[in-house]
Amino acid sequence: DGKCDHDKYNSEGCGWDGGDCIEFNSKYPDCHSGGNCASFNDTIPGCKVANPSLIGDGKCDHDVYNSVECDWDGGDCIKFNKKYPDCHSGADCASFNTAFPGCTVKYPSLIGDGFCTHFDYNSKECGWDGGD
Repeated sequence: DGKCDHDKYNSEGCGWDGGDCIEFNSKYPDCHSGGNCASFNDTIPGCKVANPSLIGDGKCDHDVYNSVECDWDGGDCIKFNKKYPDCHSGADCASFNTAFPGCTVKYPSLIGDGFCTHFDYNSKECGWDGGD
């Protein structure tokens, strides 16, 4: 699907998630299924996430991924954070709520991220997923 899924999918038996994890594994060779992620932890030491392969994968992820500790999701959230500077991990999202007043979604960073997200995101209140 073009996205590196961690855990059992990022393994030799699964072809490194059908090839989706090759770039991630070349950056962090010890951070695949069964690895200890020492190279990732050395590069971004304060970033403690369940799925390190989401960091720097080209898609802004929410919660702890979009934090200073995780380098704003490896840079993936910089555009979103410029647009909504108060809508990162632990913030109140006032600027997002002003732009989309009736949009009450769990992960605002998915709005307008270039990927069509269904359900509540793809609604009139949320600007049809920010145009995605």
